[in-house]
Amino acid sequence: MFTFTIVLITLIGLLMTLVVLLQSGQGGGLAGIASGGAAQQVLGTRQSPDTLEKATWTLGALFIVLCVLSNFFIDTGPQESIIQQQAQQQQTQQQQQPLPAPGGQQQQAEPLPAPSGDPGGGSGSGSGSGGN
Repeated sequence: MFTFTIVLITLIGLLMTLVVLLQSGQGGGLAGIASGGAAQQVLGTRQSPDTLEKATWTLGALFIVLCVLSNFFIDTGPQESIIQQQAQQQQTQQQQQPLPAPGGQQQQAEPLPAPSGDPGGGSGSGSGSGGN
């Protein structure tokens, strides 16, 4: 449907170009206001618009309406934003990592207590670096 709309817009644009080029120049403009004929045209005594002018306005309005409507026919398919993609990547990474222990801390091995009767350690009266 989108391709059909674009082709129709192109044909209307070409036809509108042709109709505009076929129109005879109205002449005058700002320089022609001083003449008597232009004063009557500004005051509204001009005849009804001719067929080419009606065709120009009709084609122009149709062109604009089709351009606006063509936006609704664009098929972009399922797309996700970058934020959604990053969130999904983070979820998969978190699922792959091991979960921490309850309490928010990882379990660590507790140090073993020193064996009793250690000759080199403790507060014994053995040979140490005492001040005697």
